Amino acid sequence: MKKTKTIFQDGNHKWIVIVRDPAKPDYLIDTNEYLVTHDGKGLLLDPGGAEIFPAVFSALSAEFDPTALAGIFASHQDPDTCSSLALWLEFNPAMRCYVSWLWSGFIPHFGGSAETFVSLPDEGGDISLDGLMLRAVPAHYLHSSGNFNLYDKIARVMFSGDIGAALLPPGEDALFVDNFDRHIRHAEAFHKRWMGSNEAKRRWCERVSQMDIDMLCPQHGAIYQGADVQRFINWFDELQVGVAGD
Repeated sequence: MKKTKTIFQDGNHKWIVIVRDPAKPDYLIDTNEYLVTHDGKGLLLDPGGAEIFPAVFSALSAEFDPTALAGIFASHQDPDTCSSLALWLEFNPAMRCYVSWLWSGFIPHFGGSAETFVSLPDEGGDISLDGLMLRAVPAHYLHSSGNFNLYDKIARVMFSGDIGAALLPPGEDALFVDNFDRHIRHAEAFHKRWMGSNEAKRRWCERVSQMDIDMLCPQHGAIYQGADVQRFINWFDELQVGVAGD
């Protein structure tokens, strides 16, 4: 079963990360799922693929009633982000899925009806979770052509999807980055190959450098916190991306 860890809590406002299933098959990429809760309602961020649904559901249910999920935020269209959508909808068919307009005709292949999907415009926008305002932040071409991060101004937490992701080897699977220089080696090849636009990358770095972020939470790997958030942004800004191996 996956583990859960509360990474932010202020009264009834909480961020929980669901990570590190030791029983996960080696052929599946490891993923982090995040749950934001407020006043008894929840928003699940990139809930993962159908293959890992039982592990994610079991871990989440130990912390939160899945029937109280108000929605799912899908950063982009990949199967590891939300191919479990139909399974989650079984527990609350009325929940909404927030996704780029670009993928609003593609992600329904994973399940749901026309009423399920809330299309986000390219410039992003606010998502209300029972009065808590979360911000969909544009991150297009990093790596998907229709891609969003999610920012919680009160918690100062940014869910960054594939930005910041690292493919960690056995024995280096801590929840938080504890040595930036050692950790970033596991992120470099991923970012060079999967991030498709240096121009889009620079726009993202400029945007998020002006935001108050205590934790940068990727979908794969470890969470950046404190000074490591700006270290990552500076590193990413200088990296040449869109580079395939020979």
